[in-house]
Parts: sequence; C-alpha cells; structure tokens
Amino acid sequence: MVIAMNQRPRIIYIYLTIILVLLLAVLISLSIGTEWIAPRQVIEILLGKGVESPIYGLIIKQLRLPRIILSLIIGSALAISGAIFQGLIRNPMVDPYIVGVSAGAGTGVTLAIVFNLSWTIVGISTIPLMSFLGAISTVFIVYRLARVGKTIPVMTFLLAGVAVGFILNAIMSFLMIMGTDGVHKVVYWLMGSIANASWQEIRLVLPYYLIGLLPVIYYLKDLNIILLGEESARYLGVDVERVKLVLIIAATLLTAAVVAVSGIIGFIGLIIPHISRMLIGPDHRKLLPLSALLGGLFLLISDTLARTLLPPLEIPVGIITALAGGPYFIYLLRRKKKEYW
Repeated sequence: MVIAMNQRPRIIYIYLTIILVLLLAVLISLSIGTEWIAPRQVIEILLGKGVESPIYGLIIKQLRLPRIILSLIIGSALAISGAIFQGLIRNPMVDPYIVGVSAGAGTGVTLAIVFNLSWTIVGISTIPLMSFLGAISTVFIVYRLARVGKTIPVMTFLLAGVAVGFILNAIMSFLMIMGTDGVHKVVYWLMGSIANASWQEIRLVLPYYLIGLLPVIYYLKDLNIILLGEESARYLGVDVERVKLVLIIAATLLTAAVVAVSGIIGFIGLIIPHISRMLIGPDHRKLLPLSALLGGLFLLISDTLARTLLPPLEIPVGIITALAGGPYFIYLLRRKKKEYW
C-alpha cells in the first residue's frame, strides 16, 4: 500500500507530461504543412473566434484535423492491441500482426484491387471491407488451428499465426504478379498511409474502435491475473479460455478496423506497450491507457514527419514507423537482462 501511494505521484506526473506533449504535438501538426498557419490562428479557428480565413479554416477543419484524429485513433488501437497480445502470450516481442492480421488484411485488399472490386456499398468502400473481412477470417483460422480441446496454448497460437501469415503472404505475392496494373496501389497500401484521412473514415472506424475497446476494459483485471500464469488464474476463478478468446477477438477487431483505413503500419503494437511497461509497470489498468496515449502520440509525430519532410512528396507513414521501430526491435532482441513481467 505504501509502495502504491509512493508511486502515485510519479504515475500522475507521467500521464500529465504525456498529455501535455500530445496537446503540443496536435497544435504543431495543425500549424505546419505546405501552408504554415500560426498556432494562435489555429486556436482561434478551432474556438470559432476572430475573423476566420476561409482557406485556413478549410485546411484546419477538413484536412489536418481529421487526419490528426484518425492518427490518434489508429495509433492508440494498435498500441492497445499490442499490449493485449503481449499480455496474453506473455512475451514482449509479440506484435498484433503476429497472429496474421496484417497478412489477412493485405490479402483482402489485394483481392479487391487485382480483381477490380473497388465499389462503394451504402457509402462504404469495398477495399476497407475486404481488409476487415480478411483480417477477421485469418484470426478465426489461426484460432481454430491452435485450439486443443477447450484450450488455446499460447505457443501453438503464436506458431499458427506465423504459419498462416507465411501462406497468405505467398498468396498475396502471387496475386500481385497476376494483377500487374494494380501492383503500385497494393504496394502503397502495404506501406501504410493516412493521406486519405477524412471525417467519413473516422465515422467508419470509430464504432469498431469503441466496440473493440469495451471488452478490453471489462477484462483488464482478468488479464492481470493471467499474467501470474494460466494455472494460477484458473485457481483464482478466471475462465482463462473465455477471457483469451474475447480479448483476442477484441484486439483483432481494433487492429483490423484501423488497418482497413490506413494500411499496414508496423511496430507501434510492438514498441509502444514495451515502453509503457518500462515507464509504469505491468498493471494493465495503467498500462493500456498509457499505451493508448503514447501510441497516438507516436503515430501523430510520425505522420506529421511523413507529410512535411519532403514536400510536396508524402512519405508513407509506415516507412517512418519502421525506421523508428526497427532499431528498437533489434535492441529488444539483444537485450537479455532486466525483464518487465
């Protein structure tokens, strides 16, 4: 109890610092671009005060603001998913895509592009829909392959995800060879980008984000208990297999929903939960909110760099996150001493 009380000021300080940095990053991102808008003008436009320039108002409200909000949603969803998978598998090297989400989503999008299935049904493009269906179907197959009786051994689940991912990547490569006209579209999507962000895409992804978040919040305590070991969790009354199934579906829904609108953006689900765990410890009641904030902040900064480093050329944001996450992943591989479990 004394330790918890002593840690509380530090935890509050960490949260406040990250929130302030996030607000500053939002303001900077709203200001910079091909057209510089002073921070004071940005604030006035957002508050609806002063004489608003029609052009500046359009840039802020219709271009930059939805892109920032979407990047925050995507970054937080990927980070939360990463924290869940790492907690369930009890391995800090696990990424949300390890269970086949990226391969399934990529295969769905490749099918849509190669076979010209780019239609719009009730205002929803078939490309994100195919991405979502591909990701969900893949995780279902992985889950069925890994299931042994009524249990899901975490290592079997992990290996099944890797195996299915390899097969789907091969199928994706074959489809890209077949449909040479759409290869550039597939490649650009696989690199990850938020360039087409709009309020419509936010409305598309937000319901799935919230639906996926609800069971995560509900089972936070059970996830903490599972960290003690599955046998111990069962002894303490936790329905381990049910919790694992629900959380796997929820994490997959979060990841698949954002992948559908942004493409494949790697490493956020790997490095952000690990950094959050170092800052605040393994308690998921504190870890997941911090991961959500840091994930949103990381992707916001990455996307701001992606659209401002080489104007008018825009770099796919997945390249920026890979350049930042790759070296950190190598560091994790080489690191053998202290563990955060």
